[in-house]
Amino acid sequence: MTAIPNMVQLSRVCLRKYGHFVDNIRLYVRAGTGGMGLPRLGGYGGQGGNVFVVATENMTLKRIKDKHPHKRFLAGVGANSSVRSLKGESGMDKEILVPVGVTVTTDKGKIIGDLNAKGDRLMVAKGGHGGSLSSAFLPSKGQSRQIKLDLKLIADMGLVGFPNAGKSSLLTVLSNATPQIANYPFTTLQPEIGKLLYDDHKQISVADLPGLIEGAHMNKGMGHKFLKHVERTKYLLLVVDVCGFQLASQTAFRSTFEAVQLLTKELELYKEELVNKPALLIVNKMDLPYAEENLEQLKEQLLNPEYYCRTLLPTDLIPKGHMTFRHVVPVSATTGFGVDRLKGLIRESLQEVDAMDTEPFRQERLQLLTRSL
Repeated sequence: MTAIPNMVQLSRVCLRKYGHFVDNIRLYVRAGTGGMGLPRLGGYGGQGGNVFVVATENMTLKRIKDKHPHKRFLAGVGANSSVRSLKGESGMDKEILVPVGVTVTTDKGKIIGDLNAKGDRLMVAKGGHGGSLSSAFLPSKGQSRQIKLDLKLIADMGLVGFPNAGKSSLLTVLSNATPQIANYPFTTLQPEIGKLLYDDHKQISVADLPGLIEGAHMNKGMGHKFLKHVERTKYLLLVVDVCGFQLASQTAFRSTFEAVQLLTKELELYKEELVNKPALLIVNKMDLPYAEENLEQLKEQLLNPEYYCRTLLPTDLIPKGHMTFRHVVPVSATTGFGVDRLKGLIRESLQEVDAMDTEPFRQERLQLLTRSL
């Protein structure tokens, strides 16, 4: 039987292995200075090169970090005007290839732009003007700045749950992903994306996010490093253990209902609008003893969450609002029970969300809102 590591060991393991996954990086970028103009013939100096960030596939922030340890990206300078070439050539642009899903911000946190699809381009430093008559033939310097690349995984669905709820096992039986699996908390130490494949070749991407712990919104455990990846998913899949959850012997045992509410609380404290995302509740490990009785109790408690929250949880752990689940789906990642039904419901639920985002539905919602005003 696998021994459960103590919390100190777990923290060291998390920090060590998380180092292989980089989801933010700071870079220095400098555009090129323009070229000198030629006063006696009225020549124009070349424009300094620009620096662009470009989204591409099969790229990671870690690869950028490893390939460019100095994290400096400089564009070319513009050529001086000359007798042979009165208009100097422009400096060469510099492209920084980044993964899809990156948000680019200034060093002070102001958003410059998002790169959400392959081929998206964003200028992050503009080249200086070449010298001309209007500038006494003197060029201007290119823009220089510190920028931050912040990766938020883009997936259709996001698996969210406390450690050892069985998210990785579930992703394995649902998709083509092969995450590390073991019978102790914090097995998943970096986000993993799997693809659900259907007979008609439809694909749905699912991100398995490392297990939250109470206090994740305050950066306990891996905190914001993982919660931020929930933001760009269309749909949440909350996964709970039908027999409840206890992180370690010195921490409180949480029932399945309490686990649902504490997950809700963590999402709410990180970013309140996350609680309003459409969601399915997946009750895993239905092969365990007393699973049916626990499931029925959970369903009853979810019908009156305010009452049971007041009864079971301290006031400071009760979420302001309660998540509404389209379905409560019992499964066993071990035996395969309920997995085919879950796969079907995932597709059906995502289609509902996509349909609500089409133009006719947007117009209908706008009309209803206008009438209410």
